[in-house]
Amino acid sequence: MSMLTPPGMGGKYRITGNRYPRMRRPRNRRRIVLASIATVCALSLGGWGTLQLIDIFSGESSAKASSDHARGKGKGCTTDAKAQTTEEKDKQEPGAETGKPGKPVKLPETDTIKVNVLNSTDRSGLAKSTADELKERGFRIGEVANAPDEFKKKVKTAGVVLGAPGEDGVARLKVLSTQLKDVDTRFDERKGDDVDLVIGDAYKKLTKKKEAEAALTALADPAPSPSGSHCAD
Repeated sequence: MSMLTPPGMGGKYRITGNRYPRMRRPRNRRRIVLASIATVCALSLGGWGTLQLIDIFSGESSAKASSDHARGKGKGCTTDAKAQTTEEKDKQEPGAETGKPGKPVKLPETDTIKVNVLNSTDRSGLAKSTADELKERGFRIGEVANAPDEFKKKVKTAGVVLGAPGEDGVARLKVLSTQLKDVDTRFDERKGDDVDLVIGDAYKKLTKKKEAEAALTALADPAPSPSGSHCAD
């Protein structure tokens, strides 16, 4: 019996040979797992730090570019005079490019405009009261009646001003439009020089007289449009 066999044991429990079995120290798996986690965290922290540095330098570059553009140093900074096309200049009001007052516009006097006041709502007496007030403001009054079927209960705004096309017709409608807000402008093939005011559902009253007079003044003598460069020095 081998000296390695404990006393009283034999048979299949018998240990043969004259060497002790090699004993290995058990591996510490916990230490390996912790080391792996620490490595992953270090790599992640390093990557995050790199991204932060990139963001910082990128942000400084963008801020500098924005500052230069605001001061007029950017390549995309242009003046209105250079940016405007010939077509846009043609559409400007007279004097807008130079910043000087525009040429006064000749508008018809209110006493030369004949207005037909038509009521498209269910409120009775509305056409009559409106016509009386327009008359006090200098307009000539024509027909005062209910609106035709094409407008009956179909005008949701304050009203519709209707007249003949052409330069004179447009001028008359502009003058009448200063007397109320939220109004639509339309044209028809009428031969006369009168205009229609079709009162709509949103109508409450005419614009205050002082406001209407101010609107007429602005219409006749347009203010200059701002010009120059958008970029500060």
